[in-house]
Amino acid sequence: MKFINYLEKVSGIDVFGLSSLLIFFLFFTAVLIWVLRSKKSDFQKASEIPLN
Repeated sequence: MKFINYLEKVSGIDVFGLSSLLIFFLFFTAVLIWVLRSKKSDFQKASEIPLN
């Protein structure tokens, strides 16, 4: 049997797929908004940390 056959037998498996996609999309959107709203000087300070 293929793996997809096992997944078809699990009830409510579609909810897990949709919820994981939603969580990924929300996280990606939040990080994108954070990066676009942050100042360039903050990234400059963070990029110099390993060199100090």
